[in-house]
Amino acid sequence: MDRFRDRSDAGEQLGTMLVARKFAHPLVLALPRGGVPVGFEIAKKLSCPLDTIVSRKIGAPFNPEFAVGAIAPYDVIFLDEDYSTLSDSSRTAIDGVIEKERDEMRRRIGKYGSGSYSADYIPQTVVVVDDGVATGMTARAALKAARICYPKARIVFASPVCIGDATEELAKEADEIICLSSPPDFYAIGQAYEHFDQVLDEEVIRLLQKANA
Repeated sequence: MDRFRDRSDAGEQLGTMLVARKFAHPLVLALPRGGVPVGFEIAKKLSCPLDTIVSRKIGAPFNPEFAVGAIAPYDVIFLDEDYSTLSDSSRTAIDGVIEKERDEMRRRIGKYGSGSYSADYIPQTVVVVDDGVATGMTARAALKAARICYPKARIVFASPVCIGDATEELAKEADEIICLSSPPDFYAIGQAYEHFDQVLDEEVIRLLQKANA
């Protein structure tokens, strides 16, 4: 596949596809940090509010890069027992990681003002956006939280790239999954981008304020 130039380019392309869906009264909820530049472009295309939904990966206690689950607001905890077994970690150790990630989730919710940009908005369609999906754990947790917050809305997950079996797992939580590309030979989201720089808190806040000005 042709790689995306950056997250903004991916968001523009994805947004063009989503416009054709003609969603009723949409709201874009982006997963920070990387999903926000993508969501910003989508919200522009859909002419709707942009907000964030903060989901945090639960990494194995002795190998933080190895995901065993994820958390999200509304006390959502998604824990893959198979991954927990493979990581050879006790539940007590994993609970310690969960508490640490809860603290970081609360920090980001406060920092980004999550929920404040859509507080008075009642969507009929909620589009949860990330810059890519590998294991799909953080996305699944975010979708569970979105379903709790907006039980009457249609929940859509949208991403420029989905790797492996991610879409099959996400389909358990969303009414519709939209991915621009699902390359069979990719193992990392960054492979889909020419420029995949880290997104800082300041950029997240700037885009949220600009989208909702």
